[in-house]
Amino acid sequence: MLRFDDSAKRPTNLSLNIKVLELARELGMNLSQTVDALLAEEVRKRYFERWNIENAEAIAHYNARVEREGLPLAKYRSFMKGR
Repeated sequence: MLRFDDSAKRPTNLSLNIKVLELARELGMNLSQTVDALLAEEVRKRYFERWNIENAEAIAHYNARVEREGLPLAKYRSFMKGR
C-alpha cells in the first residue's frame, strides 16, 4: 500500500477558488492538512488504476488459471468448505 504519512513536507503555492478558500478559513479548516489528505487519496486511486491497467494481462492469466485449476492450496482451506 502507498503510505505518505511519514513523508517530509514541502511548501507549495496553489491557486484556489477564493470563495471556497474564505469559507474553509471561516470553518477553521487546516488547508494544508485537507489538501494533503485529498491529494494523497487521489494519488492512491490513480496509482492503482494505472497498476491494474499495466497488469491486466497477468491478472487475466491468473484468473484463467484459477478458473481452470482452482485456487492454489485450496485443499488446505478450513473455511467456506462446500461452497
